[in-house]
Amino acid sequence: MTTTTTPAPQQANNNSNNTKAWVIDLVLLAALWGASFLFMRMGAAEFGALPTAAARVSIGALFLFPLMMLRGQGAALVQHWRATMGIGVFNSGLPFALFSFALLTINSSLAAVLNATAPMFGALVAWVWFRERPDNWRLAGLAIGFTGVVMLASGNAGLRHGDGAGNNNNAALWAIGACLLACLCYGIAASATRRYLTGVPPLATATGSQIGASLLLVVPAIVYWPQHMPSLRAWLAILALGVLCTGVAYFLFFRLIERAGPARALTVTFLLPVFATFYGVVFLDESITQWMLVCAGVIVCGVGLSTGFIAPKSKRAASDSTAKT
Repeated sequence: MTTTTTPAPQQANNNSNNTKAWVIDLVLLAALWGASFLFMRMGAAEFGALPTAAARVSIGALFLFPLMMLRGQGAALVQHWRATMGIGVFNSGLPFALFSFALLTINSSLAAVLNATAPMFGALVAWVWFRERPDNWRLAGLAIGFTGVVMLASGNAGLRHGDGAGNNNNAALWAIGACLLACLCYGIAASATRRYLTGVPPLATATGSQIGASLLLVVPAIVYWPQHMPSLRAWLAILALGVLCTGVAYFLFFRLIERAGPARALTVTFLLPVFATFYGVVFLDESITQWMLVCAGVIVCGVGLSTGFIAPKSKRAASDSTAKT
């Protein structure tokens, strides 16, 4: 005779509360990282790309450092300082500078859509680095995703008009290339973290990466610091970038991984462009074309397949069976 066990009401309430907690973290994280494109565009317009990126990571490091010390992870940072700071070059320093450069030419919504390709580059880097060949469905996802990128680059969707920027298609291609290079950096950082920082407390990794990125960018930022004092609006954008979009966002990201696991945390990739597009339309008067929406849909489908988030029922069932053993 087979009996079933009904979850106790208290246990059901706890599960419901836990789900609600990580969903709230997910939405907040998407809202903050989506806003980073808005603030990068506002800051880079007056500070320039390199000073914007340098200020962002420096403020982020100052915000995260005391949190790390309060959690007793300072010793871990000292032990792994070379790896954390080196990975910070690819995880923060270079990508933030490249996106800030790109946002001088393209809309924040387009940059956010291109940012969604980061998991695809992560899969490619893992294939090369760890010889983890994606299955046929994931390979199809990579092909679909990059097709969407080519579709975007083939037109002038997402170019900025009316401010002297975005009138040069060559400049737009350079900007799109910068976004894709930034996503490649994210992919390299993900595999390097897996290779060299497995088991290292996440706040130590985040803080060390911001310190490493700051050291990378400090000299270029001084060289290219604007000759004229930026406006209060630009300063506030930089402050929001460092505190909210870097410091608070990293804290939420690692808490999300703890509460919901890395697979669910990955879904922030799909929500982020939605918030970035909303902010761009409302606060920057950016225009969204039907072609951009079509290309974004193609890219998101490609990302979903290439990361395994979208999979045939047979594959999903096999994955669930393996997870339960």
